Amino acid sequence: MRNQTLLLALATFCTAATAAPLPRGELERQCWQRYARERSRVDLREPTAVNFSNLRHGYQVRSPFMVEFAVKGMGVVPAGKVLAGTGHHHILVNTPLPPSVTDKLPFNDGHRHFGKGQTFAVLDLPPGEHRLRLLFADHEHRPYFVFSPEITVTVTGKRSAEPLKIDPANFDASCAAWYQDEVARPRGPGEWVAITNVRDGESLVSPVSLRFGVDGYGVCAAGQKADKTGHFALDVLREGKLQQAVDLSNGATQANLFVPPGSYQLRLRFVDGATGRELLPPAEQTLVVTGQDKL
Repeated sequence: MRNQTLLLALATFCTAATAAPLPRGELERQCWQRYARERSRVDLREPTAVNFSNLRHGYQVRSPFMVEFAVKGMGVVPAGKVLAGTGHHHILVNTPLPPSVTDKLPFNDGHRHFGKGQTFAVLDLPPGEHRLRLLFADHEHRPYFVFSPEITVTVTGKRSAEPLKIDPANFDASCAAWYQDEVARPRGPGEWVAITNVRDGESLVSPVSLRFGVDGYGVCAAGQKADKTGHFALDVLREGKLQQAVDLSNGATQANLFVPPGSYQLRLRFVDGATGRELLPPAEQTLVVTGQDKL
């Protein structure tokens, strides 16, 4: 019995994780697809930047709500670990940028630290307007000159299990309210790795910016070691054949995908930096590329 239980656990672990599906309802699916380019557009203007992956200025959400981090041009390593070109995220909540880049960031409600290499946070804030900014800092919590624009989000009240409703008679406004609340909805408990901004079977235009998240572990670029950490690796397949293998051992949490029209299978793995062993069941999902944009 013990061996059977062990085999069952191993089989479960080796099974690919289920990707978030497209919304079931026709109105919700139509609304979700309306924001496809906003969620997946490639931005080549700034080679090094951090930003909120799921939130935009002016969003209205219910609390608690998810805040997803994105960084490019640098990698993530937990606090206390020294590695060139890396750091970790902080959220400034109703707090201005620090006056000095040589002083360590304080630990308080206005300076939320994510020194374990986290890729997201769940905030529980009271109703009203709140100013949020991402700030990237080094192993000693000294800020880099790498921060997001400040955004304002409005908390409308407490979150319930039920999503907001889309009114077909007032589609534009109710779609916007539903979408803003949906992208901020916290995920369920448990360890997972996921492509956070694109859902299974979604139709998009190439190039596509893909954002990655993990729970239960932190991100740590190769070259350093920390408990319960790893890095992302993305396999892009077409008709079962590997087209691209994207190595994110530098601690990156996003990748730009340039592919011609067609149907692709994405396989996101979270691996140990020293051994390459997969630490979590990989996330697999289908991406349908319908066209190509000129950059």
